[in-house]
Amino acid sequence: MNARTEPEFLEIADMSQHHLSNAHLDALEEETIFILREVAAVFERPTLLFSGGKDSLVMLKCAEKAFGVGRIPYPLLMIDTGHNFHEVTDFRDSRAKELKAELIVRNVEDSMARGTVRLAHPGESRNVHQSVTLLEAIEEFRFDALIGGARRDEEKARAKERIFSHRDSFGQWQPKAQRPELWTLFNTRLAPGEHFRVFPISNWTELDVWQYIEREQIALPSLYYTHKRDVVERRGLLVPVTELTPVREGETIESRDVRFRTVGDITCTCPVSSLAATPGDIVIETLASLFSERGATRMDDKTSDASMEKRKKDGYF
Repeated sequence: MNARTEPEFLEIADMSQHHLSNAHLDALEEETIFILREVAAVFERPTLLFSGGKDSLVMLKCAEKAFGVGRIPYPLLMIDTGHNFHEVTDFRDSRAKELKAELIVRNVEDSMARGTVRLAHPGESRNVHQSVTLLEAIEEFRFDALIGGARRDEEKARAKERIFSHRDSFGQWQPKAQRPELWTLFNTRLAPGEHFRVFPISNWTELDVWQYIEREQIALPSLYYTHKRDVVERRGLLVPVTELTPVREGETIESRDVRFRTVGDITCTCPVSSLAATPGDIVIETLASLFSERGATRMDDKTSDASMEKRKKDGYF
């Protein structure tokens, strides 16, 4: 038997690592598809929350594999603060049209007009107030399950939550009353007015998401990749300079190469310095990152008086 050269060993190691990576992603994809199909089978009026962000696009790709184009059995729901990046909302609309999926959009501004949402001041972020509009949409359409792209690695309160997360008739989460989930058996009993929040990619990490995006060649809004943007440094974050987030006295505008790790309301979402132009580049960056995507990019997590756990108890997704 001939001895192998060092380059041959390295090639075999690379092939083995590639196989293991695909096997890991295959297992996560299989679990997600199982959960998406379980929701369709068990609930009468489910919906899939679709923001146009990377996590919801990964879920939508799995839903496409689970059911096929034009056959996703539940509508897509977006709660729009009115302060979202147009690149994301435009992409949301085009992707829903491409999949021939029903898209429902409900606006925080409509809740403000009804008086159910009242801002403390005109410049207050509307992000936390999405809970009110979401609960109103649940009542309007009588949704009994809402599928979302939250992951356990994002934030410690999310790490405590089950895949099938029960909500009471007020839309509230009770951490101490969660139902056990053993051997992928889910207790989905509901009393009138109650519903579930379901998290099919709960067990994925940010790295898993980007590896899957790379493997499946999932198109994303351009904000996720490197681009030039005017920013200011504020509280350890790079704040984009916009009409909604103007420069403050004493701050200096800089043009930086940045990308967004997560996209949401403009008033609370910050980019990070980056030259990553492809999913593969971002995989490498993610491996080297010391901070979670929310910890590195969300102003509301750093400045809000309400913890994520309290917000979730009040109905926040």
